[in-house]
Amino acid sequence: VIGGGPAGSMAAIRAGQLKKNVVLIERNNSLGKKILLSGKGRCNITNNAPVERFMEKFGEKGHFLKPAFYSFFNQDLIEFFASKGLKLKIERQGRIFPVTDMAHSIVEVLEKYLEENNVKIFYNIRLLDLERKAGLFLLHLEGDKRVSARKVILATGGASYKITGSTGDGFRIAERLGHTIVPLRPALVPLKTKELWVKELQGLTLKNIRITFECGKKKIVSDVGELLFTHFGVSGPLVLDLSGQIVHFLEKHPEIRLLIDLKPGLRPEQLEKRLLTEFNTGGKTKIKNIMKSLLPHRLIPVLIRLSGAEPEKRGNQISQKERQLIRDLLKGLPLTIIGSLPLEEAMVTDGGISTKEINPRTMESKIVPGLYFAGEIIDGAAPSGGYNLQKAFSTGYVAGEKASCQ
Repeated sequence: VIGGGPAGSMAAIRAGQLKKNVVLIERNNSLGKKILLSGKGRCNITNNAPVERFMEKFGEKGHFLKPAFYSFFNQDLIEFFASKGLKLKIERQGRIFPVTDMAHSIVEVLEKYLEENNVKIFYNIRLLDLERKAGLFLLHLEGDKRVSARKVILATGGASYKITGSTGDGFRIAERLGHTIVPLRPALVPLKTKELWVKELQGLTLKNIRITFECGKKKIVSDVGELLFTHFGVSGPLVLDLSGQIVHFLEKHPEIRLLIDLKPGLRPEQLEKRLLTEFNTGGKTKIKNIMKSLLPHRLIPVLIRLSGAEPEKRGNQISQKERQLIRDLLKGLPLTIIGSLPLEEAMVTDGGISTKEINPRTMESKIVPGLYFAGEIIDGAAPSGGYNLQKAFSTGYVAGEKASCQ
């Protein structure tokens, strides 16, 4: 098994449980580097959503993952950790975390299972190449080392978060063996804006807002949630979850319009009425002070500037036209998306080994018998919420089981 992340660890554990002689090769000095970074160090390991919801989250790749999810799913994963004494808990939107709120707890359980099932782990070794000879695989490792195996599971991750060791080695090796690599794109990635005023708001989080991306006639509308301003653009849960689709659109459209609804709970006419009341009640109070009841302090000067109104103007001096402009900005603060951070800085890689070349029931290559794939190396990514980690554990479980039984 190549790669000691969630997919590779699960594959090695399952093969070990089936009494196979398993070697796990990890290029880092410890397992689960990316697990430790996930969920802000808490590890959102899965979601309590049904299989159908998981499939929806992976879009057109959802159907491919269905057999893996039916083989080993969220409840199985909960029991897997519970059997080693680690309980999990459900939080908002069905996200599941360890009760310890520590990603390290997840890695510790994986290490226990690996030891218990006699998996040999080689740390600090990188796979350079893989060749098939006379029904066996010959693994060329760093330091001029060689390992032969009847079955190989590639679980090397994607090409994002390079500091975790995901440098795309698995893609290069699979391609050399004849596999098609669906072009790699960043997913769960912050987006860049044309507007420079975002830098004034760097670090500001907007809560209970909704965003809409407009690309030609297409509109992508988010749930209500959070957005974070950065020095180059926008991030936060709402942006990250939809970023994969936006990156895809940016390949054909140089600019995509983003509208931030700062008051999703109010219809335009309700907001108009509230503004009228606030300005009339405010009377001689300056507009910049009246707006404190409506917006975070740092956002007020930006919104007033965009509306064209004078910040020193008093509430009873605001014209109907100015009031309507402010209302429109509150319901749709506009930004122009012009790009994203690079793949290396994304949380997840979209793209990878084409699912057309993998048997969905076994995770075995249709091109190279005895070669299996698991985890992020397989094309297809979902939004945040534990879906991508469940994909890793499910495909790892299937690959480990089927490689052991066939």
